[in-house]
Amino acid sequence: MKKTPLYERHLALAATMTEFGGWAMPVQYTSVIDEHRNTRTLAGLFDVCHMGEIEVRGPQALELLQWVMSRNLAKQQIGEMKLSAITNEKGGIIDDVTVYKRGDERYMVVTNAATREGDLAWILKAKEARGLDRAAVTDLSDTIGKVDIQGPLAQKILEEIVEGDLAALRFYHAMDSRVAGMPALVSRSGYTGEDGFEVYTEAGRIGEIWDLLMSIGDTHGLKPAGLGARDTLRLEAGMMLFGHEMCQTVTPYEVIYGWITDLDKEFIGRNALKKQKEDGVRKKLVGFEIVDRGIARHGYPVLAGGEKIGEVTSGTFSPTLGKAIGLAFVPVQHKEPGTLLEIEIRNQRAKAKVVPLPFYRRKK
Repeated sequence: MKKTPLYERHLALAATMTEFGGWAMPVQYTSVIDEHRNTRTLAGLFDVCHMGEIEVRGPQALELLQWVMSRNLAKQQIGEMKLSAITNEKGGIIDDVTVYKRGDERYMVVTNAATREGDLAWILKAKEARGLDRAAVTDLSDTIGKVDIQGPLAQKILEEIVEGDLAALRFYHAMDSRVAGMPALVSRSGYTGEDGFEVYTEAGRIGEIWDLLMSIGDTHGLKPAGLGARDTLRLEAGMMLFGHEMCQTVTPYEVIYGWITDLDKEFIGRNALKKQKEDGVRKKLVGFEIVDRGIARHGYPVLAGGEKIGEVTSGTFSPTLGKAIGLAFVPVQHKEPGTLLEIEIRNQRAKAKVVPLPFYRRKK
Protein backbone atom coordinates (compact mmCIF):
# COMPACT_ATOMS: atom_id res chain seq x y z
CA MET A 1 0.00 0.00 0.00
CA LYS A 2 1.08 3.54 -0.65
CA LYS A 3 1.64 5.84 2.31
CA THR A 4 0.88 9.55 2.49
CA PRO A 5 3.47 12.00 3.86
CA LEU A 6 1.38 12.05 7.08
CA TYR A 7 1.44 8.28 7.66
CA GLU A 8 3.81 8.34 10.64
CA ARG A 9 1.74 11.08 12.28
CA HIS A 10 -1.35 8.90 12.07
CA LEU A 11 0.50 6.05 13.76
CA ALA A 12 1.71 8.41 16.49
CA LEU A 13 -1.91 9.40 17.11
CA ALA A 14 -2.83 5.69 17.43
CA ALA A 15 -5.15 5.85 14.43
CA THR A 16 -6.86 2.71 13.18
CA MET A 17 -5.51 2.26 9.66
CA THR A 18 -7.07 0.63 6.58
CA GLU A 19 -6.55 0.26 2.85
CA PHE A 20 -8.41 2.77 0.67
CA GLY A 21 -7.82 3.15 -3.05
CA GLY A 22 -4.43 1.49 -2.67
CA TRP A 23 -3.40 3.76 0.23
CA ALA A 24 -2.90 3.16 3.95
CA MET A 25 -5.33 5.64 5.50
CA PRO A 26 -6.69 6.41 8.98
CA VAL A 27 -10.26 5.21 9.59
CA GLN A 28 -10.52 6.83 13.02
CA TYR A 29 -8.45 8.20 15.86
CA THR A 30 -11.00 8.23 18.71
CA SER A 31 -14.31 7.16 17.18
CA VAL A 32 -16.25 7.92 14.02
CA ILE A 33 -19.12 9.55 15.91
CA ASP A 34 -16.79 11.71 18.01
CA GLU A 35 -14.84 12.92 14.96
CA HIS A 36 -18.05 13.46 13.00
CA ARG A 37 -19.70 15.56 15.69
CA ASN A 38 -16.51 17.48 16.36
CA THR A 39 -16.31 18.47 12.68
CA ARG A 40 -19.94 19.58 12.68
CA THR A 41 -19.58 21.68 15.85
CA LEU A 42 -15.91 22.76 16.01
CA ALA A 43 -13.37 21.59 13.42
CA GLY A 44 -11.86 18.45 11.93
CA LEU A 45 -8.54 17.95 10.12
CA PHE A 46 -8.32 15.40 7.32
CA ASP A 47 -5.39 13.85 5.44
CA VAL A 48 -6.31 13.85 1.75
CA CYS A 49 -2.82 13.50 0.28
CA HIS A 50 -4.01 10.33 -1.48
CA MET A 51 -6.04 12.31 -4.01
CA GLY A 52 -4.61 13.01 -7.46
CA GLU A 53 -3.60 16.31 -9.03
CA ILE A 54 -3.15 16.61 -12.79
CA GLU A 55 -1.95 19.85 -14.36
CA VAL A 56 -3.18 20.78 -17.85
CA ARG A 57 -1.63 23.87 -19.38
CA GLY A 58 -0.91 25.56 -22.69
CA PRO A 59 -2.85 27.16 -25.56
CA GLN A 60 -5.00 24.05 -26.04
CA ALA A 61 -5.54 23.24 -22.34
CA LEU A 62 -9.13 24.49 -22.30
CA GLU A 63 -9.95 22.70 -25.56
CA LEU A 64 -8.72 19.42 -24.09
CA LEU A 65 -10.62 19.86 -20.84
CA GLN A 66 -13.79 20.83 -22.68
CA TRP A 67 -13.54 17.58 -24.66
CA VAL A 68 -13.10 15.28 -21.63
CA MET A 69 -15.38 17.11 -19.15
CA SER A 70 -19.19 17.19 -19.02
CA ARG A 71 -19.08 20.69 -17.51
CA ASN A 72 -18.69 23.79 -19.67
CA LEU A 73 -15.51 25.52 -18.47
CA ALA A 74 -15.49 28.29 -21.08
CA LYS A 75 -16.45 31.05 -18.64
CA GLN A 76 -14.40 29.80 -15.68
CA GLN A 77 -12.43 32.59 -14.05
CA ILE A 78 -8.91 32.42 -12.62
CA GLY A 79 -9.22 31.34 -9.00
CA GLU A 80 -12.55 29.59 -9.56
CA MET A 81 -13.21 25.88 -8.98
CA LYS A 82 -15.66 23.82 -11.03
CA LEU A 83 -17.06 20.41 -10.19
CA SER A 84 -17.26 18.23 -13.29
CA ALA A 85 -17.55 14.64 -14.49
CA ILE A 86 -15.19 12.86 -16.85
CA THR A 87 -17.44 10.67 -19.01
CA ASN A 88 -16.89 7.80 -21.43
CA GLU A 89 -18.45 7.33 -24.87
CA LYS A 90 -21.63 5.88 -23.34
CA GLY A 91 -21.96 8.76 -20.88
CA GLY A 92 -20.76 6.70 -17.92
CA ILE A 93 -18.84 8.46 -15.17
CA ILE A 94 -15.10 7.74 -15.24
CA ASP A 95 -14.60 10.10 -12.30
CA ASP A 96 -15.99 13.20 -10.67
CA VAL A 97 -13.31 15.86 -10.32
CA THR A 98 -12.75 19.46 -9.35
CA VAL A 99 -11.08 21.73 -11.89
CA TYR A 100 -9.09 24.71 -10.62
CA LYS A 101 -8.25 27.50 -13.03
CA ARG A 102 -4.81 28.55 -11.80
CA GLY A 103 -4.03 31.09 -14.52
CA ASP A 104 -4.37 31.83 -18.21
CA GLU A 105 -4.05 28.47 -19.98
CA ARG A 106 -3.28 26.69 -16.69
CA TYR A 107 -5.59 24.27 -14.86
CA MET A 108 -5.37 21.67 -12.10
CA VAL A 109 -7.70 18.66 -12.11
CA VAL A 110 -8.15 17.00 -8.70
CA THR A 111 -9.13 13.34 -8.94
CA ASN A 112 -10.22 10.61 -6.59
CA ALA A 113 -7.43 8.40 -5.27
CA ALA A 114 -8.36 5.11 -6.96
CA THR A 115 -9.10 6.75 -10.32
CA ARG A 116 -5.99 8.91 -10.61
CA GLU A 117 -4.04 6.70 -13.03
CA GLY A 118 -7.11 5.92 -15.14
CA ASP A 119 -8.03 9.62 -15.36
CA LEU A 120 -4.52 10.53 -16.46
CA ALA A 121 -4.48 7.80 -19.12
CA TRP A 122 -7.91 8.91 -20.39
CA ILE A 123 -6.89 12.55 -20.68
CA LEU A 124 -3.65 11.65 -22.46
CA LYS A 125 -5.55 9.35 -24.83
CA ALA A 126 -8.02 12.14 -25.62
CA LYS A 127 -5.18 14.59 -26.17
CA GLU A 128 -3.50 12.28 -28.69
CA ALA A 129 -6.76 11.41 -30.48
CA ARG A 130 -7.62 15.10 -30.94
CA GLY A 131 -4.08 16.09 -31.90
CA LEU A 132 -3.87 18.67 -29.10
CA ASP A 133 -0.08 18.90 -29.00
CA ARG A 134 -0.14 22.33 -27.38
CA ALA A 135 -1.80 21.03 -24.22
CA ALA A 136 0.77 19.80 -21.69
CA VAL A 137 -0.53 17.19 -19.23
CA THR A 138 1.51 16.51 -16.08
CA ASP A 139 0.75 14.26 -13.10
CA LEU A 140 1.70 16.30 -10.02
CA SER A 141 0.15 13.91 -7.49
CA ASP A 142 3.37 12.68 -5.90
CA THR A 143 4.73 16.20 -5.48
CA ILE A 144 1.64 17.72 -3.82
CA GLY A 145 0.36 17.24 -0.28
CA LYS A 146 -3.16 18.17 0.77
CA VAL A 147 -5.09 18.57 4.02
CA ASP A 148 -8.67 19.64 4.59
CA ILE A 149 -9.76 21.62 7.63
CA GLN A 150 -13.53 21.58 7.98
CA GLY A 151 -16.09 22.91 10.43
CA PRO A 152 -17.46 26.13 11.96
CA LEU A 153 -14.07 27.10 13.41
CA ALA A 154 -11.98 26.16 10.38
CA GLN A 155 -11.51 29.75 9.22
CA LYS A 156 -10.60 31.00 12.68
CA ILE A 157 -7.91 28.33 13.03
CA LEU A 158 -6.46 28.50 9.53
CA GLU A 159 -6.29 32.29 9.35
CA GLU A 160 -3.63 32.27 12.08
CA ILE A 161 -1.10 30.80 9.65
CA VAL A 162 -2.33 31.91 6.22
CA GLU A 163 -1.51 35.06 4.29
CA GLY A 164 -4.53 36.69 2.69
CA ASP A 165 -8.14 37.36 3.60
CA LEU A 166 -9.95 34.05 4.14
CA ALA A 167 -13.18 35.88 4.93
CA ALA A 168 -13.21 37.29 1.40
CA LEU A 169 -12.59 33.90 -0.21
CA ARG A 170 -15.88 32.72 -1.71
CA PHE A 171 -17.14 29.15 -1.77
CA TYR A 172 -15.55 27.09 -4.56
CA HIS A 173 -12.87 29.69 -5.12
CA ALA A 174 -9.15 29.42 -4.43
CA MET A 175 -6.21 31.72 -3.85
CA ASP A 176 -2.46 31.37 -4.09
CA SER A 177 -1.08 32.19 -0.68
CA ARG A 178 1.51 31.27 1.89
CA VAL A 179 0.59 28.96 4.75
CA ALA A 180 3.05 28.70 7.62
CA GLY A 181 5.43 30.66 5.40
CA MET A 182 5.39 28.21 2.49
CA PRO A 183 3.70 28.62 -0.92
CA ALA A 184 0.25 27.03 -0.92
CA LEU A 185 -3.05 26.93 -2.75
CA VAL A 186 -6.06 27.42 -0.47
CA SER A 187 -9.64 26.83 -1.60
CA ARG A 188 -12.92 27.26 0.25
CA SER A 189 -14.36 23.82 -0.38
CA GLY A 190 -14.61 20.34 1.06
CA TYR A 191 -16.48 17.06 1.31
CA THR A 192 -18.35 17.40 4.60
CA GLY A 193 -21.21 19.84 4.13
CA GLU A 194 -19.50 22.29 6.49
CA ASP A 195 -17.60 25.47 5.77
CA GLY A 196 -13.95 24.68 5.35
CA PHE A 197 -10.77 24.81 3.32
CA GLU A 198 -8.54 22.56 1.25
CA VAL A 199 -4.83 23.35 1.50
CA TYR A 200 -2.28 22.20 -1.10
CA THR A 201 1.47 22.55 -0.76
CA GLU A 202 4.70 20.67 -1.43
CA ALA A 203 4.32 17.02 -0.36
CA GLY A 204 7.52 17.10 1.65
CA ARG A 205 6.26 20.02 3.77
CA ILE A 206 2.57 19.22 4.23
CA GLY A 207 3.45 17.70 7.60
CA GLU A 208 4.53 21.12 8.86
CA ILE A 209 1.10 22.53 8.09
CA TRP A 210 -0.59 19.53 9.72
CA ASP A 211 1.48 19.99 12.89
CA LEU A 212 0.81 23.72 13.09
CA LEU A 213 -2.92 23.31 12.57
CA MET A 214 -3.04 20.59 15.21
CA SER A 215 -1.14 22.82 17.65
CA ILE A 216 -3.09 26.03 16.99
CA GLY A 217 -6.39 24.19 16.73
CA ASP A 218 -5.99 22.39 20.03
CA THR A 219 -7.31 25.35 22.00
CA HIS A 220 -10.28 25.59 19.61
CA GLY A 221 -11.22 21.92 19.87
CA LEU A 222 -9.78 20.82 16.53
CA LYS A 223 -9.38 17.06 16.18
CA PRO A 224 -8.00 14.87 13.40
CA ALA A 225 -10.72 12.96 11.57
CA GLY A 226 -10.45 9.75 9.57
CA LEU A 227 -12.17 8.15 6.62
CA GLY A 228 -15.02 6.92 8.80
CA ALA A 229 -16.16 10.42 9.75
CA ARG A 230 -15.42 11.69 6.25
CA ASP A 231 -17.87 9.10 4.92
CA THR A 232 -20.68 9.82 7.39
CA LEU A 233 -20.25 13.57 6.94
CA ARG A 234 -20.38 13.40 3.13
CA LEU A 235 -23.39 11.09 3.23
CA GLU A 236 -25.36 13.45 5.49
CA ALA A 237 -24.52 16.22 3.02
CA GLY A 238 -25.87 14.10 0.13
CA MET A 239 -22.45 13.81 -1.52
CA MET A 240 -21.51 10.76 -3.56
CA LEU A 241 -18.60 8.32 -3.33
CA PHE A 242 -16.95 6.93 -6.43
CA GLY A 243 -17.34 3.16 -6.59
CA HIS A 244 -20.60 3.35 -4.66
CA GLU A 245 -22.89 5.91 -6.29
CA MET A 246 -20.74 6.40 -9.38
CA CYS A 247 -19.02 4.12 -11.86
CA GLN A 248 -18.54 3.82 -15.61
CA THR A 249 -22.02 2.35 -16.11
CA VAL A 250 -23.77 5.18 -14.24
CA THR A 251 -24.46 8.48 -15.99
CA PRO A 252 -24.68 12.03 -14.58
CA TYR A 253 -28.45 12.07 -15.22
CA GLU A 254 -28.96 8.93 -13.15
CA VAL A 255 -27.32 10.56 -10.14
CA ILE A 256 -27.31 14.22 -9.07
CA TYR A 257 -24.95 15.51 -11.75
CA GLY A 258 -27.35 16.62 -14.47
CA TRP A 259 -26.52 20.20 -13.52
CA ILE A 260 -22.84 19.73 -14.42
CA THR A 261 -23.67 18.27 -17.83
CA ASP A 262 -23.81 20.80 -20.67
CA LEU A 263 -25.22 19.33 -23.88
CA ASP A 264 -24.65 22.62 -25.71
CA LYS A 265 -20.96 21.80 -26.09
CA GLU A 266 -19.13 18.85 -27.61
CA PHE A 267 -17.57 16.35 -25.22
CA ILE A 268 -16.98 12.61 -24.99
CA GLY A 269 -20.30 10.92 -24.23
CA ARG A 270 -22.46 13.90 -25.22
CA ASN A 271 -24.47 12.03 -27.85
CA ALA A 272 -25.29 9.17 -25.50
CA LEU A 273 -26.29 11.59 -22.75
CA LYS A 274 -28.37 13.69 -25.13
CA LYS A 275 -30.32 10.59 -26.11
CA GLN A 276 -30.75 9.55 -22.49
CA LYS A 277 -32.08 12.95 -21.54
CA GLU A 278 -34.54 12.88 -24.45
CA ASP A 279 -35.70 9.32 -23.69
CA GLY A 280 -35.65 9.75 -19.91
CA VAL A 281 -33.68 7.76 -17.34
CA ARG A 282 -34.95 4.44 -16.05
CA LYS A 283 -33.27 4.54 -12.67
CA LYS A 284 -32.43 7.36 -10.28
CA LEU A 285 -30.31 7.80 -7.18
CA VAL A 286 -32.46 8.76 -4.18
CA GLY A 287 -31.99 9.43 -0.51
CA PHE A 288 -33.94 7.43 2.04
CA GLU A 289 -34.32 7.18 5.80
CA ILE A 290 -35.16 4.05 7.76
CA VAL A 291 -38.52 4.24 9.51
CA ASP A 292 -38.03 1.00 11.45
CA ARG A 293 -34.97 -0.18 13.37
CA GLY A 294 -31.79 -1.10 11.56
CA ILE A 295 -29.00 0.42 9.47
CA ALA A 296 -28.79 -0.05 5.71
CA ARG A 297 -25.38 -0.85 4.25
CA HIS A 298 -23.84 -0.92 0.78
CA GLY A 299 -25.33 -3.73 -1.31
CA TYR A 300 -28.46 -4.34 0.77
CA PRO A 301 -31.56 -5.03 -1.38
CA VAL A 302 -34.22 -2.35 -1.80
CA LEU A 303 -37.79 -3.60 -2.21
CA ALA A 304 -41.20 -2.22 -3.15
CA GLY A 305 -44.36 -4.29 -3.08
CA GLY A 306 -42.30 -7.27 -1.96
CA GLU A 307 -40.14 -7.20 -5.09
CA LYS A 308 -36.49 -6.20 -5.29
CA ILE A 309 -36.13 -2.94 -7.22
CA GLY A 310 -32.59 -1.84 -6.40
CA GLU A 311 -29.65 -1.83 -4.00
CA VAL A 312 -28.30 0.46 -1.34
CA THR A 313 -25.16 2.26 -2.51
CA SER A 314 -24.28 3.91 0.83
CA GLY A 315 -25.88 3.72 4.26
CA THR A 316 -25.10 4.68 7.82
CA PHE A 317 -26.48 5.94 11.09
CA SER A 318 -26.49 9.73 10.98
CA PRO A 319 -24.92 11.14 14.16
CA THR A 320 -26.36 14.59 13.40
CA LEU A 321 -29.92 13.52 12.62
CA GLY A 322 -30.13 10.54 14.97
CA LYS A 323 -31.55 8.21 12.34
CA ALA A 324 -30.42 5.69 9.74
CA ILE A 325 -30.04 7.14 6.23
CA GLY A 326 -28.79 5.99 2.87
CA LEU A 327 -28.62 6.32 -0.89
CA ALA A 328 -29.96 3.84 -3.42
CA PHE A 329 -30.79 3.45 -7.09
CA VAL A 330 -34.49 2.83 -7.76
CA PRO A 331 -36.71 2.84 -10.87
CA VAL A 332 -37.86 6.38 -11.63
CA GLN A 333 -41.44 5.66 -10.58
CA HIS A 334 -40.16 5.24 -7.01
CA LYS A 335 -38.02 8.38 -6.82
CA GLU A 336 -40.46 10.92 -5.35
CA PRO A 337 -40.03 12.00 -1.69
CA GLY A 338 -42.50 10.18 0.54
CA THR A 339 -42.40 6.97 -1.50
CA LEU A 340 -42.39 3.95 0.83
CA LEU A 341 -39.71 1.30 0.40
CA GLU A 342 -38.30 -1.65 2.31
CA ILE A 343 -34.62 -2.41 2.94
CA GLU A 344 -33.61 -6.02 3.55
CA ILE A 345 -31.27 -5.96 6.56
CA ARG A 346 -29.90 -9.38 7.56
CA ASN A 347 -32.96 -11.20 6.23
CA GLN A 348 -35.31 -8.76 7.97
CA ARG A 349 -37.27 -6.11 6.10
CA ALA A 350 -37.18 -2.57 7.49
CA LYS A 351 -39.55 0.14 6.32
CA ALA A 352 -37.96 3.18 4.69
CA LYS A 353 -39.10 6.24 2.80
CA VAL A 354 -37.59 8.40 0.09
CA VAL A 355 -36.55 11.85 1.34
CA PRO A 356 -35.12 14.96 -0.37
CA LEU A 357 -31.35 15.45 -0.58
CA PRO A 358 -29.27 16.56 1.15
CA PHE A 359 -30.15 14.99 4.46
CA TYR A 360 -28.28 17.76 6.28
CA ARG A 361 -27.69 21.37 5.32
CA ARG A 362 -25.63 23.64 7.56
CA LYS A 363 -27.12 26.90 8.76
CA LYS A 364 -25.44 29.85 7.07
